[in-house]
Amino acid sequence: MTTFGGTASEPVDWDAAAGDFDDEPDHGLRDPEVRAAWAVRLAGWLPERACDVLDLGCGTGSLSLLAAERGHRVTGVDSAPRMLELARRKLAGRDAEFLLGDAAEPPVEQGAYDVVLARHVLWMLPDTGAVLRRWVSLLRPGGRLVLVEGVWGELSPVGIPAARLTDALAPLVADVRREPLSDDARLWGREVADERYAVVAVT
Repeated sequence: MTTFGGTASEPVDWDAAAGDFDDEPDHGLRDPEVRAAWAVRLAGWLPERACDVLDLGCGTGSLSLLAAERGHRVTGVDSAPRMLELARRKLAGRDAEFLLGDAAEPPVEQGAYDVVLARHVLWMLPDTGAVLRRWVSLLRPGGRLVLVEGVWGELSPVGIPAARLTDALAPLVADVRREPLSDDARLWGREVADERYAVVAVT
């Protein structure tokens, strides 16, 4: 067993999952309503001006694409080569690059980004505090972390409660705010009852 976010879970073979990863409504964003809902949220979380966005655990690049469409320069990092192959196809011709690497220790320079974006990634990484410190170090002054997380499952829930994440971030940043996401079915392609949220933290 590997411990993720304080909860035991079997590790996922993300390379094997790449083929049908985008079939989930909130992964592939193929449904126009789901895609539009994420585009609106992302517009509120990212700066209005064009900036450098680091998408960690970028998967097939769905959020990277939304950011690039708003004029941002995107660097995506993922540990699964097949995921990165799909992301590169998705963002062909865009101002984007994709790197093979570990989201916890991405192969990028410190202080090089205006935004570090991660969706449903942090809960799978050991030592949340160390990861957050590393991610904050990648930001320029006044940069922001945009983290979409949650707690999933009823019998054996996995994930990070929002209060725990905001408490972990408080000593590392100048400001942190939480945005509930569970009540917006458009984001998920269905109604959900578990805890889903975004945290935006500014250094």
